[in-house]
Amino acid sequence: MENTTLRRRVLATATATVAVGALALAGMNGVASAGPAGTTAPAVSADSLSPGLLAAMERDLGLDAEAAKTRIAGEYRAAAVAAGLEKSLGASFAGARVSGDKADLTVSTTDATEAALITKAGARAEVVGHSLDRLESVKAALDKAALSKAPKNVPVWYVDVEANRVVVNAASTSAAEAFVKAAGVGGRLVTVARSTEQPRALADIRGGDAYYMNPSGRCSVGFAVTRGTQHGFVTAGHCGRVGTTTNGVNQQAQGSFQGSTFPGRDYAWVATNTNWVARPLVNGYGRGDVTVTGSTPSVVGASVCRSGSTTGWHCGTIQQLNTSVTYPEGTISGVTRTSVCAEPGDSGGSYISGSQAQGVTSGGSGNCSSGGTTYFQPLLPALQAYGLTLATSGGGDPTTPPTTTPPPTDQPGGTWAAGTTYAVGATVTYGGATYRCLQGHTAQAGWTPAAVPALWQRV
Repeated sequence: MENTTLRRRVLATATATVAVGALALAGMNGVASAGPAGTTAPAVSADSLSPGLLAAMERDLGLDAEAAKTRIAGEYRAAAVAAGLEKSLGASFAGARVSGDKADLTVSTTDATEAALITKAGARAEVVGHSLDRLESVKAALDKAALSKAPKNVPVWYVDVEANRVVVNAASTSAAEAFVKAAGVGGRLVTVARSTEQPRALADIRGGDAYYMNPSGRCSVGFAVTRGTQHGFVTAGHCGRVGTTTNGVNQQAQGSFQGSTFPGRDYAWVATNTNWVARPLVNGYGRGDVTVTGSTPSVVGASVCRSGSTTGWHCGTIQQLNTSVTYPEGTISGVTRTSVCAEPGDSGGSYISGSQAQGVTSGGSGNCSSGGTTYFQPLLPALQAYGLTLATSGGGDPTTPPTTTPPPTDQPGGTWAAGTTYAVGATVTYGGATYRCLQGHTAQAGWTPAAVPALWQRV
């Protein structure tokens, strides 16, 4: 399971029954600008947006170039503000979401006295009855029950931060009720919703490119990475097992799977031979490649796009985070639920919001003709699991992310602060030393500069 310090609770949680598939995305460049509540967020310039990303957002979200730029800028700002408020509110935090083309941020709390703090930070305050911690504990009980016995006819369950409830989607009410009862959770915090969703497996160095698993099969590259001097890429775990060899989009020998986790999670990494070089790019499919500048997670309601080797560019919105999905092979936890479509062969490909890498395609239902629901495996847990560094335009020496909390000898103090969004090149002080940011991200508790060489370089 992923280190809890990598979990972004500002986004909602969810679970689903899915078959696996390959998808990919593209993004844009950004620079740091000041935001509310002492946060920083990347600004959006017209020149930094990929033409392919703009075209996909216009087709799928009905946004012209200016509207897309405005929305992405608002979503960057909202992610930074939400992270800061989550830290400030503590146990009363009940989730965050954005809405509308201007990405208006709503932050929920169980404590009415905190409304003024939320409003001052630039968000709309909403007072609700249940904290996110309480709702996530109910969802965790459902996850535990699914690990013992995968539920039949219950494809998805998640925390709905807007409804302030745990939602269980099922083909029948009786199936959902049986699952909830088996988990030992009361029905007071659970809403059962009828669903015809039938997630399926989609599985059939530049994000979005095709690669071929020998002796057969095709998936999509997620994001280029390094591990020390070794180059490679992250992708979906269901695409291959350790030792599976791959050919690239040009059908030439490429590399082999070095690590693969599936089920439980759905991530893997492929080490490539010396003919392949990690680049901070995602395939724009005829619209120009997109540059990856960081990996800051977006909030619920934010726009997200993908670029896959079967269907190219498609966009939608983030619906829930920390989703659990039940495949025929077993339950997957920690994926993100989206309204983006996908088809077989898109599995493993890149999901991106603006220029910020979000994750790799896991699976979904529907298709890109009639629409569908797709799930992606967040990127940060994969980087942590295998000690990988994301290739970004900011450069930096490859280093290994932490797999534990900071050591007791790590001394606090300085300008670094959890909940702040840092851009590539930003400098902070911590423990009497100065550090430079290597990858754009929103700082989490435990990601101190001294403990996370993948994100910070001592100068």
